[in-house]
Amino acid sequence: MVSTLKLPVGIDSFEKIRRNNFYYIDKTKLIEQLVETGGEVTLFTRPRRFGKTLNMSMLKSFFEVGTDESLFDGLYISGNKELCDKYMGKYPVIFLSLKSAEGRSFDDARYMITELIGMEAEKFKFLEHSEALSENDKDRYRAIISLCDGKYTMDEQLLVSSLQSLSQLLFIHYGQKAVILIDEYDVPLDKAFQNGYYKEMVSLIRGLFGKALKTNEFLQFAVLTGCLRVSKESIFTGLNNFEINSIVDIAHDEQFGFTDDEVRKLLTDYDRAERYPDVKEWYDGYHFGNTDIYCPWDVINFAKKLVFDTSARPSAFWINSSGNDMVKRFVDKADQTTRDEIEKLVAGGFVEKQLRLDLTYDEIDNTIDNLWSVLFTTGYLTTAGEVRLPDCESYAYKLVIPNKEVREVFVLQIQEWFKDVVAKDDDTMKLLSRAILDKDEKQIARQLNIVMSRMISILDAKASDDMKENFYHGLLLGLLRGSNPGWLIKSDRESGDGFSDILIKPEDPDAGIVIEVKYAKEMKNLDAACEAAMTQIKEKRYDEALRDEGRCDILAYGIAFCRKRCRVVGEKIND
Repeated sequence: MVSTLKLPVGIDSFEKIRRNNFYYIDKTKLIEQLVETGGEVTLFTRPRRFGKTLNMSMLKSFFEVGTDESLFDGLYISGNKELCDKYMGKYPVIFLSLKSAEGRSFDDARYMITELIGMEAEKFKFLEHSEALSENDKDRYRAIISLCDGKYTMDEQLLVSSLQSLSQLLFIHYGQKAVILIDEYDVPLDKAFQNGYYKEMVSLIRGLFGKALKTNEFLQFAVLTGCLRVSKESIFTGLNNFEINSIVDIAHDEQFGFTDDEVRKLLTDYDRAERYPDVKEWYDGYHFGNTDIYCPWDVINFAKKLVFDTSARPSAFWINSSGNDMVKRFVDKADQTTRDEIEKLVAGGFVEKQLRLDLTYDEIDNTIDNLWSVLFTTGYLTTAGEVRLPDCESYAYKLVIPNKEVREVFVLQIQEWFKDVVAKDDDTMKLLSRAILDKDEKQIARQLNIVMSRMISILDAKASDDMKENFYHGLLLGLLRGSNPGWLIKSDRESGDGFSDILIKPEDPDAGIVIEVKYAKEMKNLDAACEAAMTQIKEKRYDEALRDEGRCDILAYGIAFCRKRCRVVGEKIND
């Protein structure tokens, strides 16, 4: 029977999903894992859109005093009755999401954090009337939620101690230590780095977390999530009760993202099992611990499209959900060696890299190696295994682009980077244009070869010859249009007995240029490809459209490409 449950696009509230007839892929085993093997403070690092917030919401719903136990009916954790009896609904829970904690200045960002903590504290208004709290305790609570002109009034000192104070007050009221959940802990650090107040934010977060997680005797346990595993020395100094679970760790490897079995079941539930190959090609490929993982954001979005349109094509959902600045920074910073490595990745190969998994944000741009590490931890690259380095005990990761969607990100950024590089190289473009007008075939080839030597190839080795020919056609067309605003350039224009690749009308009203582009599989075939191009120009009379406008001085070029080399043959065509 086809599922009638709604697919939860963009919904990260566990309670909302369970109460409102949404499809839910069961990740409640995470609760059991945390209770049985988790530390006092656990940090999970995963790429964005891999279910971190939903899992944190699920933890809140399970542990929070007064929870509705029916939310977990039929789920994995309900089968562990002993654990549920002992832990479900037994703890005060402080749940803080920092994903919106940003600002152009430190003061703005600090206030955002103040507001988030103040709003979370207001959920415990009963503390003002608690018989267990003294008047001094109640005053401390009121100081956390105090408003003036609609804004929270906590100064930085009070802000730093607020989570610790709140957990203490909840302990006094309930007689039970608090669970603290901090989602997207590193967003304020990322935004601070981007906006120039990183040191101030590190100091604030270190103080806030130190009080809440390190010196807090009223803490039962804490769970944090984020994209980047920030160096322990920068934020979590002295936190000995701290465990980190990253994408390379085996523990909890199935609890963030969807497994292959889960994806197959979802598609079957909605009678779309035949689209499994598309889903796998586009959204699979991540490797967390020992498990192959799909991006859940992509799968849910595409599945919802398929419900309404069985023939829907896959789309880039994950890459369009936020900016891809990291890939842009990486491509911009790449030297020739790195550009060669990017080519290998885009073509479906792998590169071997030693990675740092504990960077600070202000170290990211220090070296290209650090950027490799960040691309890995943020989901733009994944591991296809490890390899032992020669003559030492160290290992390197074999990095690959996980799937077709992420490959599109790299291709887009490479194209943008190339356009920018070419636009800045005015001398090369002037020499190329001049050579075309002067019928200097060697100079045309030389300048095109110079341009191509700088570029990052985005052609998959499996791509068809037609696709490769179209790529070089587009490359040449872009170069000519970008550097010759006075030329009228037409592509695939009907002329004579066919469609010419490129027709050019220079500023000289008597001049005209015809270009036919070919792709050669091997270098030795370049000359033959050029001759074939010239023969095609003549036989199909591609010059007619130019002559119809009174242009009589016609130059024809056959240009053949193979990888990053080209050959050029030119000829003046007489009427």
